[in-house]
Amino acid sequence: MTISPETEHPVKAFGYAAKDTSGILSPFNFSRRATGDNDVKFKVMFCGVCHSDLHMVKNEWGMTKYPVVPGHEFVGVVTEVGKEVQIFKIGDKVGVGCLVGSCRQCDNCDNDLEIYCAKQRQTYSSTYYDGTITYGGYSDIMVANENYVVRWPENLPMEAAPLLCAGITTYSPLRFFDLDKPGMHIGVVGLGGLGHMAVKFAKAFGVKVTVISTSISKKDEAIGRLGADAFVVSKDQEQMQAAANTMDGIIDTVAANHPFAPLLMLLKTSGKLVMVGAPEKPQELPIFPLLMGRKMVAGSAIGGIKETQEMVDFAAKNNITPDVEIIPADYINTAMERLTKSDVKYRFVIDIANSLKA
Repeated sequence: MTISPETEHPVKAFGYAAKDTSGILSPFNFSRRATGDNDVKFKVMFCGVCHSDLHMVKNEWGMTKYPVVPGHEFVGVVTEVGKEVQIFKIGDKVGVGCLVGSCRQCDNCDNDLEIYCAKQRQTYSSTYYDGTITYGGYSDIMVANENYVVRWPENLPMEAAPLLCAGITTYSPLRFFDLDKPGMHIGVVGLGGLGHMAVKFAKAFGVKVTVISTSISKKDEAIGRLGADAFVVSKDQEQMQAAANTMDGIIDTVAANHPFAPLLMLLKTSGKLVMVGAPEKPQELPIFPLLMGRKMVAGSAIGGIKETQEMVDFAAKNNITPDVEIIPADYINTAMERLTKSDVKYRFVIDIANSLKA
């Protein structure tokens, strides 16, 4: 007998899935596992639409398992908890980000860096420990181990769900690479879902922020509404030259191929260029500018669960939320087309509870 996604687990679930590399999402009946002793089951209320979802539905990174239910930044309300669960109860607001499992034994796991565990399991399109495929937040319900569930602060709107990816992806490198000290000067490359969060967190840390973009059209938005201190058009040689050797660090959020050399020129001696965007093709790395300024090019992926909890608590305390456009579930394919054109300020969020109907 062939086991289908609809019957492999006992709990009926419903969502939107892509079935092939066309990336077209359509209604999808599947199943979730029964709530285990250490599991939390919750009704999904809101789910963000990340640029990675777009890469994954089209298998642009070569790792997609179809059918794929995307979504790794979603928030909901607990409906059931396992008998061993201590920190969550029915009615709590919770969220799940980019991962739902790790080995819990390696150095990374011991240091709250589960995202770097070699045996981590991603929230969707990953093979879980029971051999089944994980499905994400474009769906009505979720079941996850309590160790990968984040408590959602009461005063934080649930539609701020993109904090669980866009938020932590920018918060973590600012903290880890010591780019969070008042008086420092950092650059943010790209003003999209990640970039606008990098600006908001950096400003909350008391850091001077310059947005670096290919288009002057985003200047008023960056400075007037998001609070950036300055704006540099990366194609303007005079502006780039004027900003040379002024930045302690740069958070680069761009997910398309682009030259590193002009950005390295902006850094002070010992400056850090931190990549958080994920271009689908390898980039060229110019070595000479690194040698001549003791500069660093680094990378950072989201963050561990402890740091993610710290981030949402910080966001709640400092009133930091992503700028979102709320959409119904059946708008998702149009949203993906618009995302391809960067036609959103700055993150789509699906109103799952009010629009996803089986």
